[in-house]
Amino acid sequence: MLDTVQNIALIIVSVACSLLFMAAVNHYWAAEKRRVHNDLIGWQLSVLGTTYAVILGFMLYTVWTDFGSAELNADAEANSLVNLYRLADGLEPALGAKLKVLTRAYGDAVVDHEWGEMAVNTLPAETRGIAEQMWKTLTSAKGASPTEITAEDHALDQLSNLAAYRRIRLVESAARIPGVLWFVLLVGGAVTIASTCLFGAANGVLHVVQVAAFSLLISLVLAAIADINRPFQGSVHVSDYAFRRAQVDMKEP
Repeated sequence: MLDTVQNIALIIVSVACSLLFMAAVNHYWAAEKRRVHNDLIGWQLSVLGTTYAVILGFMLYTVWTDFGSAELNADAEANSLVNLYRLADGLEPALGAKLKVLTRAYGDAVVDHEWGEMAVNTLPAETRGIAEQMWKTLTSAKGASPTEITAEDHALDQLSNLAAYRRIRLVESAARIPGVLWFVLLVGGAVTIASTCLFGAANGVLHVVQVAAFSLLISLVLAAIADINRPFQGSVHVSDYAFRRAQVDMKEP
């Protein structure tokens, strides 16, 4: 994944390459000679531009939706963890104390280790062992009163939710746009910009501005798709704020 500076550098290089291609076209095929083909080139550019705009818009919407889903899932996982911590007060004192220790350890593991591991595309595993200990703790509980039995039931429900949200988080951290779609996006962008360069404009300066603006816009959208595509990596990523807030909520008074 690229950071912000690398993204900016890549966008600048993309715009520069577009302008160099336009300069090469002007050198080998003068604008005056291309002008007679403007009707054909304009029709082609209209079709290409519309088709590519639909593809770009759909892909940007898709990755942004997935990014928002990853944020909501992380928040739900942290909420389930806090709920589990609070339900521990209704369990048998010894089991409740052990469950509180495990929930705090889970939150610390996510913030201190797993978020960083996901940022470098490493599959986190520390919370798996902690979750297994939680299951053993709750399944060994034998409620002696209606309050304890109710707390056990609700705690098991929250632990089940926690495990589900964790699995979703791991899947989302490894999800990627398929390579074939990146091929479509990159080739489509190159073809669309090339068609813009072929237009035989009467005003050379205005044509340069148009090509630069067009390539800049496409490069920005592609960079945004690349960053948002991996919700736990890169310069734009899901924050661990929900778990940091959970750590605060689970502190002993």
